[in-house]
Amino acid sequence: MQLPAAAAWAWIPIVIWAAFAQTIRNAAQRTLVADLGTLAATLVRFLYGLPFAALWLLVAHRVTDTPLAWPPFSPVYGAWLVLGAGAQLVATACLLMAMKQRNFIIGVTFSKTEVLQVGIFSTLFLQEFPSLMSGIAMVVATGGVVLLSMPRKLLAGAVAWGGNAAWFGLASGACFALSSVGYRGAALTLPDTSPWLIGAWAVLLAQTLQTVLLGGWLSVRQPGTMAAIAKAWRLSLLAGMMGALASIGWLTAMALRPAVDVRTLGLVEVLFSYLVSRQFFKERMSRKELAGLVLVTAGVLAVCAQL
Repeated sequence: MQLPAAAAWAWIPIVIWAAFAQTIRNAAQRTLVADLGTLAATLVRFLYGLPFAALWLLVAHRVTDTPLAWPPFSPVYGAWLVLGAGAQLVATACLLMAMKQRNFIIGVTFSKTEVLQVGIFSTLFLQEFPSLMSGIAMVVATGGVVLLSMPRKLLAGAVAWGGNAAWFGLASGACFALSSVGYRGAALTLPDTSPWLIGAWAVLLAQTLQTVLLGGWLSVRQPGTMAAIAKAWRLSLLAGMMGALASIGWLTAMALRPAVDVRTLGLVEVLFSYLVSRQFFKERMSRKELAGLVLVTAGVLAVCAQL
């Protein structure tokens, strides 16, 4: 894919913006979970994000001075996009299952192996081999996330690193990794299309598919869900808007850069979330948590340093 020179660095602020927007979206969704339930709060991200995805598509066509028309999509593009959108939904379900276990924090920790698994899947399916610096960065950053995710004191008698929580967590990380590879694979099938249009179309199509799948399932299994979502439209609108903006950032960045670099730099979201949380609750960081933050920061900087 031939890209302008600015693309060599433009993906960095795009990813940082996406991580910031995702932090806000997560905060809004956490508030909605208490009233709507986890799956309904998840649907809000896709359903209320659709208008913003459509608006961005119009803006992207206007900015790139391109007529509003279907890009040259192919069956291969469709297969990669379905993989990306479907894996995202399965990953969320696996993470929820992990969190239902007694030692749910272990499941969450294992889900953070996503970055390492992105490197493996990108190599296997896309033949995009991480550079030495990228490999070091994702290992170091993943180690930092694991330190941050671990509880200060594991429950006495808990099977810490085994059981269903660990398996669901690993499955969640694998599916999130497959999702990133799917979106990257879709972008690579459009070598002559602007990255801005690739990201815009991918977000709109993926969120439409996810809304239909999850919305249809909830409509059948939980008939009152859609009415409850409609009543909570104010906060849902914020969650949907920030979710759409975050997805636009992720998918645009993956049109510019290999998925492993995007997801490694995307761990800056952990820094945003963790520091905001600590500042809000006025809690002091332990040495383990401080070490985790240092490792994540080092990994993020290492990805940027290779440019």
